Parts: sequence; structure tokens; C-alpha cells
Amino acid sequence: MPHAKKYFANILLLYAPLILKLVDKVTEMGLAIDMICPDHGIIWRTDPSKIINAYVEWSRQKPKRKAVVIYDTMWHSTETMAETLVEALGEAGVEAKPFHLRGNHRSDIMTEVLDAGAIIVGSPTLNNGLYPTISDFLTYMKGLKPKNKVGAAFGSYGWSGEAVKRINKELELMKFDIIDPGLRIQYLPDEKGLAACRELAGKIAGALPLEKEIQK
Repeated sequence: MPHAKKYFANILLLYAPLILKLVDKVTEMGLAIDMICPDHGIIWRTDPSKIINAYVEWSRQKPKRKAVVIYDTMWHSTETMAETLVEALGEAGVEAKPFHLRGNHRSDIMTEVLDAGAIIVGSPTLNNGLYPTISDFLTYMKGLKPKNKVGAAFGSYGWSGEAVKRINKELELMKFDIIDPGLRIQYLPDEKGLAACRELAGKIAGALPLEKEIQK
């Protein structure tokens, strides 16, 4: 099932609305399905309803109380912000998963994005723009059209600090709910900066559904 989820998140997510329609169509036919034999991939010989139900759940993209913090860093300042956000989100009862883009493959990150309620992206500013790995991932994620997400941006900078604004623009194009203008901190975050990270985490936690709401 983990491999099936990864395949769905990176290949089929774009077609989620069509999948729901097709499942409804097959259900209306009243077929007794004993086995599912795809053109490629594993054959579902026992309990094929397991993968059908999973496809329906993934296609609906119902968000969990979960945040994915995706970032890259030049001199560890943005990384420090990311670590503080993850810690504060955890304290607020949010399942928070950090992903350094140079240490994690984008397909693995997208697998976690699939059911996350919040996508938080952090980047330093390089040449008045985004760090290349961040730009790459945002382009990849945008093409898969994830839905029902809260979005937020953060980053450290030295001179101008445009990265946060550019991240927000990309998240807006994906129709994420941007709950904050974004957190920009010049150089290494001090105590005031870390407190701002915790405040942002509180906003994100407040925008996510509670566990009792998810289970309804």
C-alpha cells in the first residue's frame, strides 16, 4: 500500500476527479470484482476492494491534521526556522514532517503531500529569487494539482528577501489557502525570529481540522 500511495501521489493525483467518476461508473454496473489486473503493476488477487477504497480516499483529498514542511537552506538559517516550525506544530497537536530538498526525493515528499492539510515551504533568497531546488519542487507539485491545502511560506535572506513572496505566488496559483503573508527573517533568526516562527505555526495549526472533525 505505501508503494500504491506513492504511485497515486506522483502519477494519478492530477486525474483524481476523473478517478472518482470512473469508480462511480463501475460501482453502478454492479460487477462482482474478484481480481484486478492492471496493464502494469501488481495484480490484486485478494480483497480488490482494498485498493479501490484507497483510490477513492486519495482522490477525495480530504486533509488530515498534518503539515509538510519543505525547505532548502544556504547557511542553516532557513533550516533553523523549519525546525522551529516543526517543533511548534507538534506541540500544537499537528503531525509535522520536515523535508530538506537536498536530502529527500520529490516523489517521496509528494507522497506525504497527498493527505497533508498544510504545505509550508521555506527558501533562502538567491539572486532575488527562489533557491533552485525550491523552484523545481514547486513546479513539480503544481503540475500534480493537489487540492484542499493550507499554504504558508518562510525564509531567511541577506539583502532583498523576495523568496517568500515568490513562494506565495506559486501556492496561490495552486489555489492553496494562504493564511499568512509569510515569514521573512534577515540573517540568522534570533529569539524574536524564533517566536515569530512559533506564532506562524499556531496560525497553521488553527487552520487545520481537528481530529474529531476528520473522523466525521
